Amino acid sequence: MPAFCRDCLTQFTQGPRCPACRSPRVLAGAEVFDLSIAHMDCDAFYASVEKRDNPALRDKPVIVGGGQRGVVTTACYIARIHGVRSAMPMFKALKLCPEAVVVKPRFAAYEAASREIRALMQDLTPAIEPLSLDEAFLDLSGTARLHGAPPAVMMAGLVRRMEQELRLSGSVGLSHNKFLAKIASDLDKPRGFSVIAQAETAQFLRGKPVGIIWGVGAAMRAQLERAGIATIDDLLRWDHADLVARFGAMGTRLWHLARGQDARRVAPDRDVKSISKETTFDHDLSDESVLDGHLWRLADQVSARAKARGLAGRVVTLKLKRADFRSLTRQTSLHSATVLADVIYRSARPLLAQAMGAAPFRLLGVGISDLSLASGPGYSPDLLDPDAAKRAEAERAMDKLRSRFGQDAVVKGRALR
Repeated sequence: MPAFCRDCLTQFTQGPRCPACRSPRVLAGAEVFDLSIAHMDCDAFYASVEKRDNPALRDKPVIVGGGQRGVVTTACYIARIHGVRSAMPMFKALKLCPEAVVVKPRFAAYEAASREIRALMQDLTPAIEPLSLDEAFLDLSGTARLHGAPPAVMMAGLVRRMEQELRLSGSVGLSHNKFLAKIASDLDKPRGFSVIAQAETAQFLRGKPVGIIWGVGAAMRAQLERAGIATIDDLLRWDHADLVARFGAMGTRLWHLARGQDARRVAPDRDVKSISKETTFDHDLSDESVLDGHLWRLADQVSARAKARGLAGRVVTLKLKRADFRSLTRQTSLHSATVLADVIYRSARPLLAQAMGAAPFRLLGVGISDLSLASGPGYSPDLLDPDAAKRAEAERAMDKLRSRFGQDAVVKGRALR
């Protein structure tokens, strides 16, 4: 039975321990060296970056997220033992784990770490499809001869390099298509490596809940349950035509995925559609000057994320959520795409002023869309705004200082509101 050591990457025939380093972290299987579609998911990524950058947090439960009325962005595995989960209201998370250290997200740090991980992936294959900052599909078909090792060994080498060079860990799923690779990466976290072989697909899926299918959320599960479908086995009893008649195009997707069939290719050109940032307040806010300070900080964070990706947006969107949880969305289109925080803020500011009649607000967000590669000055010359060029130049100078001395090296006065 083909096998390899996840620690030293030695290849050998099946055994309980590696013959070279005696490690028990051995992966074996009849198809383990034949499968080439991988999904790599970082382990509690944001929290792991925070622990790496602040060793004092290493052994503590860490929650990355907003204030008392915000939500959990991510939680480390110590906090997860207490029941803390992503998207959980912060007040509930702190009831479950009152000793947790709450850290505000630092997206610039996460994006920097993501770029470093992507660079390691690109050493293996150009066929990388990022899903977010902390996960991606890789197609390693045809790379074994180039690297002198099968895809499974290369993926083990990738996560080993992540741990040694970046001090971050990840979990790998390997299979014959994207659907199964993504499922596999979540089977043995953290620091996991799971394989779903083609010959084992039907047996693996048997009895699994329909929620294992990517894209089947709470609303879709409710629809399926009303049709008497709770498991993959239930789906297998339906004809293709009947599923399509009941669920439309989703019916075709369900029919194929229930059989472990997924013809989607790893798509390296998957486009980012928008870049946004939002915050939930500890108390409902109706003070326009305080909201203005939050708006600037969000615009600055959106700008930083756009600059990190080399993207600019031509549409600026303001999102607000009222105290009664109803959402308001306002948009404005620019004459030319921008990456500048100043332009994003000044475009969203009138939208906020127009919406103040609906205050108080519990959430504020801002984003850019209609993205393109960043080029040009990032603002439109306007006779009514002769200082636009000066502000753009000042922002570029701030960026240089932040790059050298850290994000907090320069803070605008309005950010202190």
